[in-house]
Amino acid sequence: MLHQLDYSLQGAVKTQEGGTHPDRDAQFRRISRRVRAFMKLGQPVISVDEKKKELIGEFAQRGREWHLTGDPEEVNVHDFPDAAESKAVPYGVYDLRANVGWVAVGCDHDAAFAVTTIRHWWDQIGQAQYPQAPAC
Repeated sequence: MLHQLDYSLQGAVKTQEGGTHPDRDAQFRRISRRVRAFMKLGQPVISVDEKKKELIGEFAQRGREWHLTGDPEEVNVHDFPDAAESKAVPYGVYDLRANVGWVAVGCDHDAAFAVTTIRHWWDQIGQAQYPQAPAC
């Protein structure tokens, strides 16, 4: 009956955006000026972002993998977080000057992990890429 009335199952579509603060553009212009100034000096400019957390364990994931025909990977029927061994928390570090990304994965999402991620990026990549930059 719903099909006859031109109804269908549909997912939500993100189209509505909340209001903006009057100084929003000003803060981004300021950040942009600072980024350009640091880049001009040859200093590193990075963006750090926490990515979507993933449950660790036998849980279904989007996408597909190659398996022998008729032998798919078996996973839990339900994705209850309390059944997870832990959560993987990826943090991304994007180097704007080098146009290169780097990801660290941990099981914590607090500020200390974000700082540790930046430290690892600096030790593994940043220091060699920017030898003229002062040590953190």
